[in-house]
Amino acid sequence: MASAGKFQVMTLTAAAAGRVSELVENSDGKAIGLRVGIKTGGCAGMEYTMDLVEEAKAGDDVIEDKGAKLFVDPSAVLFLLGTEMDFEVTKFRSGFVFRNPNEVSACGCGESVSLQAADQSAAAR
Repeated sequence: MASAGKFQVMTLTAAAAGRVSELVENSDGKAIGLRVGIKTGGCAGMEYTMDLVEEAKAGDDVIEDKGAKLFVDPSAVLFLLGTEMDFEVTKFRSGFVFRNPNEVSACGCGESVSLQAADQSAAAR
């Protein structure tokens, strides 16, 4: 159980938590959660990464929300502070959607973003 007052880097909607749990269950018992990170790439400069996790890495920020477990790559924490992860199904696509207050801009296809590091003083409040 998280200690009182600990700031959670990210939150998940019920739809996102359900999809993470579904991915973990479909991994034949090998995965324990989903790792979220950021990598350089795409037309706007940065892309979100997601990989199934079989074991935690040192420094991972572990988030347990609505029955799902996320592992946030330490190098991505400042870019993901305050982000809500959702899972949407539309007529044209289905996938995870990140509502990130640190997003400066995004490309037209929505696959690539420009991010700034979060103001750490805001997170400490």
